[in-house]
Amino acid sequence: MFKIGEFSKLTQVSVRMLRYYDETGLLKPAKIDPWTGYRMYSVEQIPILNKIIYLRDSGFNVAEITTALHCENDDFIIEQLDKKYEDIKHNIQIEQEKLKKIEIAKSQLLNGKNEMHYNISIKSIPSYQVLSLRKIIPDYYYEGKLWSELSEFSKQHRIELSNDTFSIYHDKDYKEENVDVELCVIVSKTGVDSGPFKYRHTEPVLIMACTMVYGEFSNIATAYLTFAKWLQKNSQYKMKGENRQIVHRGPWNEDNPKKYLTEIQIPLEKSFNNIL
Repeated sequence: MFKIGEFSKLTQVSVRMLRYYDETGLLKPAKIDPWTGYRMYSVEQIPILNKIIYLRDSGFNVAEITTALHCENDDFIIEQLDKKYEDIKHNIQIEQEKLKKIEIAKSQLLNGKNEMHYNISIKSIPSYQVLSLRKIIPDYYYEGKLWSELSEFSKQHRIELSNDTFSIYHDKDYKEENVDVELCVIVSKTGVDSGPFKYRHTEPVLIMACTMVYGEFSNIATAYLTFAKWLQKNSQYKMKGENRQIVHRGPWNEDNPKKYLTEIQIPLEKSFNNIL
């Protein structure tokens, strides 16, 4: 048996942390000396302490570590580690987007006159026969996983997908989380619906304002600013219905983000006030 100071040196874990693990119930001393009140630890506790440390360093909180320690096998821990891995990747992606926004903000402040310009065009969009997947997702970054779901479903059911794909955003306003997104792939024939995977015909849009966004997805925000200015200038139109987005060149077919090509589509209608 080892006193807490000895155990600290042997495990390279501070006395402060050992006391914290004792207080939280993660690692109680093997025994308490009845005469001195010293915390005493055994060599058999070292693997448990090592597990606590790697779970802590992987982002687990006290409650999650407690649950993991009480599991009879490691399958649960492996599953939770995979989940933490995906969470960390997601958070890294969010932080990278923040860095890009900082770069854009600096560029706009330093070169205020060098704004990106987008050409707005008007066209009619027909109804399409599509295989769709519509879900409420945590945020817009999750959309890539949704495309993976649709791709996996098509492989399992031997559905040949075309390159004609687009996303429809059904929320009436912009949302940072719990986003209502529908992915659509144009198909030549219908099939049998399965859960969230549906065959349907999209609504035709008589007046659709469109613009092409070149480069990284962070440029899309600037494109919407151009739409705002265009709509203010062309007051005979007003927004109506759900926005659409078509990624003609993206991560799946282009390695260089500067060469991405995204089409933004906003449905419009003639303003009643202007008709009068």
